[in-house]
This record gives sequence, structure tokens and C-alpha cells, in this order.
Amino acid sequence: MTGTADRVRLDKWLWATRFFKTRSLAAEAIAGGKVQVNGERVKRAKPVQMGDEVRIRQGPYEHQIIVRELSERRGPAADAARLYEEKPESRAAREAMALQLRSLHAAFVPERGRPTKKDRRELNKLKGRE
Repeated sequence: MTGTADRVRLDKWLWATRFFKTRSLAAEAIAGGKVQVNGERVKRAKPVQMGDEVRIRQGPYEHQIIVRELSERRGPAADAARLYEEKPESRAAREAMALQLRSLHAAFVPERGRPTKKDRRELNKLKGRE
């Protein structure tokens, strides 16, 4: 799975590691400043080397990873996970964010579904519409 070259374009590498579904989505994220290499904003053709630190922001989550292997080919997810190593503090922060988002979502999910006709009438009374 490893490429023969010692450098790979950033957009290809992000696609091969399955952070983005297509290379064009990876290129858009790079152009939008959502991807940094070694703390710097880069272009999509930036060659990535082994040992580089890559920071990727996807929605509320942020991945801080270190490049372990290079590849221009997209393979199974298990092989893609071997191409990088995520920092422990990054993983802990993502898990904490996921837990926080889950608890927020659970607070807003109604237990009974849609209001019944009786519930609607009571709401209208409270709002002074009847």
C-alpha cells in the first residue's frame, strides 16, 4: 500500500487516508484553511513527508495526526488507518466533544413525538390564541 515516492501531494494523501470522500472535497478543505501542515496553512499540492504533523478540522471535530506512511492509493479503511498516528490529546478532545454533542442532542429530543390535538389546544390556550 505504501507509495514508492518519499513525498505525496497533500490532497491525495488526505483522500487515501479516508479523511475526505473525494480529492475535490480534500482540496476544498485545504483551500478553506481547514487543513494545516506543521502549523502552516498550505496549498493542496504541498508534498507531505513522513513525520509531518497535520491538523484537520471537520465540523466541530479537530484531528491532530502525524504522517507515518505515504500512499497515493485509496485502500481499505484498516490500511488507511496505518498511514497516520493520531495524538492522544487530539483523540481525548474529540471524544469529549462527541460526548458533549450527544448530551446536548439528548436534551432536545422529545420523548413523545409530535404533539397531540389535546397538547396543541393547551399550547394555544397558554399563548392566548383561543
